[in-house]
Amino acid sequence: RDIPFDNIDSNLMMEYEQYLKSNDICPNSTSYYMRNLRAMYNRAVEKELVIQRYPFKHVYTGIDKTVKRAVPAKIIRQIRDMDLSHDSSLEYARDLFMFSFYTRGMSFIDMAYLKKSNLQNGFLSYRRKKTNQQLVIKWEKPMQEIIDKYDTIGSSYLLPIILDAKTDERKQYKNAAQLVNSKLKKLGKQIGLPIPLTSYVARHAWASIARSKNIPLATISEAMGHDSESTT
Repeated sequence: RDIPFDNIDSNLMMEYEQYLKSNDICPNSTSYYMRNLRAMYNRAVEKELVIQRYPFKHVYTGIDKTVKRAVPAKIIRQIRDMDLSHDSSLEYARDLFMFSFYTRGMSFIDMAYLKKSNLQNGFLSYRRKKTNQQLVIKWEKPMQEIIDKYDTIGSSYLLPIILDAKTDERKQYKNAAQLVNSKLKKLGKQIGLPIPLTSYVARHAWASIARSKNIPLATISEAMGHDSESTT
């Protein structure tokens, strides 16, 4: 429902901050949402649509230095080579992690919504959910090997993340992301990683490893679908 500016107070913003934290939104992202809301609220104050009540005084609006989430190539190989045949859910999580790495750090939401029709003539073409930017990736053998492991007959989707197109697809994606990240953290602990292993680590790792191979920053930025090199 719509929330009138008059309803925006300190308690509401603190509740919203707590809601974001409970959904595992990191502090910098939470702060980003708050700063955007604050800018809109302040504009409303300027236009005399609401009286200034400083609703953001008790929520975090700063910027933390982010923890490095990349891992070196030897760790990626270690994850790839783990024998996880004893646990199908761990193997599934590892395979999706590797698929993300192979596809230049594709985000989990973009992987979830990949259609079989996105793969044609040896190239995977898709639009980023976040920016609507179109990206094209050469299809390689390791990607196909992961696809071949899972039965998606009868599904229009390339990966076994959204399993039933007739039910809530977003809910299926969210549940799968939660499961995969939970299993990846378990894998990370098994190999003694100092950081939590998540699907996002594959994205950071690909960019970091590409940079170490002297791939130009402009190429990495374009491959990741960033709007600018400064983001990269």
